[in-house]
Amino acid sequence: MKKESRKKLVMSIIMAFISVIYLTPIFLVLMNSFKTNDSINMDTFAFPSEETFVGWANYIKGMTFGNYPFANSVAYSFIITVASTGLILICCSMAAWYIARVGDKVCNLVYYLCVFSMVVPFQMVMFTLSRTADSLGLNTPWTIPIIYLGFGAGLAIFMFVGFVKSIPLEIEEAAAIDGCGPVRTFFFVVLPMLKPTLISVGVLEIMWVWNDYLLPYLVLDRNKHMTIPIHIQYLRGSYGTVDLGATMALILLSIIPVIVFYLLAQKHIIRGVAAGAVKG
Repeated sequence: MKKESRKKLVMSIIMAFISVIYLTPIFLVLMNSFKTNDSINMDTFAFPSEETFVGWANYIKGMTFGNYPFANSVAYSFIITVASTGLILICCSMAAWYIARVGDKVCNLVYYLCVFSMVVPFQMVMFTLSRTADSLGLNTPWTIPIIYLGFGAGLAIFMFVGFVKSIPLEIEEAAAIDGCGPVRTFFFVVLPMLKPTLISVGVLEIMWVWNDYLLPYLVLDRNKHMTIPIHIQYLRGSYGTVDLGATMALILLSIIPVIVFYLLAQKHIIRGVAAGAVKG
């Protein structure tokens, strides 16, 4: 066997082992979602047997638990995720384009403030944020995307600025000569070239917003609006008891949309990384 072939075989074995490690928690959630609570507590890693297998009972129980419909939680999570991600992509890409092209002291200051915001823990501002959101009326599923825009702008602007700087300025100058103003130049020239970065940032933001628990829990009225993570948390019973079977079932249902979206967008992410590696 050639040396290069041995290296490929070793790398394939290592990557397969790493993949198994990452997929194990998902497999355990799937397996335990079809078992009784007692069997989950007694033997978490055991496969369902005739005595422990409950079929779709955990899924039905999780979706019908309490007085709040699970479908409402799915709808609110979808609305918040789509609105927040769309707002972050449009506003941050426009801001990054302006920062990269103007490049004066004010723009540089805004850029470094956005980068600095990524290292500020959410716990430092969560209580002040909760009161501010209540006073400004940002405590609904239709206004909370504004808060997500503030917290997601740091990473998005950081990634967009780096990609915009790799775009040749001559392309925008040619558009200006053809009569395009700043708005048309951005939406018809710059934005299409940002597609790989848009998809990459979109995947990261969707995974963050969809799975976020703390911000909606602090801001939203939980009697009226529940996202999926909050709904799962309310599967707790009296005295701290937890219906593990129903919890596992809802966790699995909540991660399926993100996994499907990531698999569909995976090729675009790879293209974006490759494009960024050869530009400039």
